[in-house]
Amino acid sequence: MIAIERVRSWRANREFIEFPYRHYRGDPCWVAPLRLEQRALFDVRRHPFYRQAEMERFIAVSGGRTVGRIAAILDHRYIRHQGETAGWFGFFEAEQDPEIVAALTGAASEWLVRRGIPVMRGPANPSANYECGLLVEGFDSPPCVMMPYNPPYYGPLLERAGLRKARDLYAYHTTASEIEMKRAEYLAERAAREHGVSVRPVRLKDFQAELERFFQIYNAAWSRNWGFAPMSREEMEYLGRRMRPVLDPNLALLAEIEGRPAGCALALPDINQALRHARGRLLPLGVFKMLYHMRAIRRMRVLILGVLEEYRTTGAAAALYAALFRNGRRAGYEEGEFSWVLEDNVMMNRSLEALGARRYKTYRIYEWKG
Repeated sequence: MIAIERVRSWRANREFIEFPYRHYRGDPCWVAPLRLEQRALFDVRRHPFYRQAEMERFIAVSGGRTVGRIAAILDHRYIRHQGETAGWFGFFEAEQDPEIVAALTGAASEWLVRRGIPVMRGPANPSANYECGLLVEGFDSPPCVMMPYNPPYYGPLLERAGLRKARDLYAYHTTASEIEMKRAEYLAERAAREHGVSVRPVRLKDFQAELERFFQIYNAAWSRNWGFAPMSREEMEYLGRRMRPVLDPNLALLAEIEGRPAGCALALPDINQALRHARGRLLPLGVFKMLYHMRAIRRMRVLILGVLEEYRTTGAAAALYAALFRNGRRAGYEEGEFSWVLEDNVMMNRSLEALGARRYKTYRIYEWKG
């Protein structure tokens, strides 16, 4: 018998948070997130995401032990922005049992349907602005920072439970020797010559104002993307504060034309390469293990690169790419990931392939319709 419990007690909350740490024990590719960050992410009173969103969490229990978890998410900003009555599921984990998966997805979809939401997509943890997608190709290596990981059986069991593919998200990989730097520099020089595009690093001394510029570009540049929900200013500030300790200003860039912001790019060191040694805890020794292994990080992830619509024919994107490649090499990064890119974003996919990147992981957003 499988019982589905809502997370309403301290015990259930602990089980919801702790289940992945037991579930992935011994998996060399899973990177344990810090427990304190997980607790902060589920703090509906303090985390700014929940000021315009609702979430109900569930755990599956069988034989007195937790065997899975899921969250149903109703993001009111998404509905207003997209004009679509759809909700999300996220934080999905389960043992390899179709009955467990069916019970969990059934609980999440039922919660949404009772609120008048006939469509459920996911996983999103808790929205497309955070970790999202289910890994369906590329299980042979650990994920980059802020990217998900899961066992290969998740996809087939979700499909058996009645969910279907909505969209695929691609992750690209390249190395310092593979990237076409000459082509990137040529395109950047042409953008500067013909359109006056310049690229500069963010000014950490003016961090709040720079964050505001990123905020404005991010919400505008991605506004027409499938699955996008605008990020609130409070969310951007919240994430900015958490990223700042590992932020390299030479990898956080603004493209400008005649002094006006035209685009932005952000790459982070892949701190997962250090985080995996902490095993989810900073104390008593986790923080020292992380600091020790931070020195050996040689991979970065490009997680934001966007240009305002009116400047997309100026070559600003190429200028941002060239600056990221150049600065990343100088900082000692030997490889990079570009993620994620929608499968139907033909221009971005072709551009990355032309610059020498290869698609090496695929993530999928699933959909259920009542």
